Amino acid sequence: MPTLVIMRHGESQANRDNIFTGWSDVALTEKGISQAHQAGKIISKSDIQFNDVHTSFLKRAIITTNIVLNEINQNFIPEHKSWRLNERHYGGLRGKNKLAVKAKVGAKQLKVWRRSFSVVPPLLKNRDEDPRYDRYGVKIPRGESLQMAQERLIPYWVDQVAPRLLDGKNQLIVAHGSTLRALIKYLEDISDEEIPNVEVPNGKPIRYDFDDHLNIVHKQFMTDK
Repeated sequence: MPTLVIMRHGESQANRDNIFTGWSDVALTEKGISQAHQAGKIISKSDIQFNDVHTSFLKRAIITTNIVLNEINQNFIPEHKSWRLNERHYGGLRGKNKLAVKAKVGAKQLKVWRRSFSVVPPLLKNRDEDPRYDRYGVKIPRGESLQMAQERLIPYWVDQVAPRLLDGKNQLIVAHGSTLRALIKYLEDISDEEIPNVEVPNGKPIRYDFDDHLNIVHKQFMTDK
C-alpha cells in the first residue's frame, strides 16, 4: 500500500507580512525554519521510507524540503524540482498587502480572488522573465486562477508521481498552499463550491495511504502526538 505525504513549506516572509507572492522567490522566516524542522521530526516518527521527493523551483519550498530530508535522515533520495509545483501566480496582486487590497476592493472580492476555483485575479501588464524558467521554455504566467494552477500541476502528478506510487514507491511532495489545494481537490474529488473551504497550513504534513489502484484508503494530518 503506497503512501504519499504532502506538506506546505514553512512560514515565508510574505506569509508573515500578509503579502501576495505566487512565483516571487521569498525566504523562510525563523518561524518557518522551525516549522520545517518540526514537520521533519513528525514525519520521522512515522518511519515512512520515501523513494522520491518533489518540490517547486521556489526556495521557500526547496529549503523546507532539505530541512525535512535532514530531519528524517533521507537526504540521499532523489529530489525532483518542477515549475509545475510552483505556487499559484497571483498576477497583479503580487507584492500587495492582503489587508490593503481588502480595504480597497472589499472582503467579498478579495475572497473570490483568493479562494475561488475559476476566477482569475487581475493580470500583470507584462510577463516576467527569469533564467530558471527561460531555460525550460516556460513562460511565466501573468496571473492564474486555482483552476489554471491545477491544469499545469496535474500533468506532473500523472507523469511523475502517480506512476511511482503505482509501483509501490512512497512519495513526498513539499510545495505551496494553493497548488496543494489544487492537488487535494483532484485527489479527493472536491467540488468547485467546496474548495474555498480547504486550508493547507504551513509546515503541517498530510498523509495519504492508497490501495493498488490509487484509491484513498486513509488520510490523516500528521501530528507529534
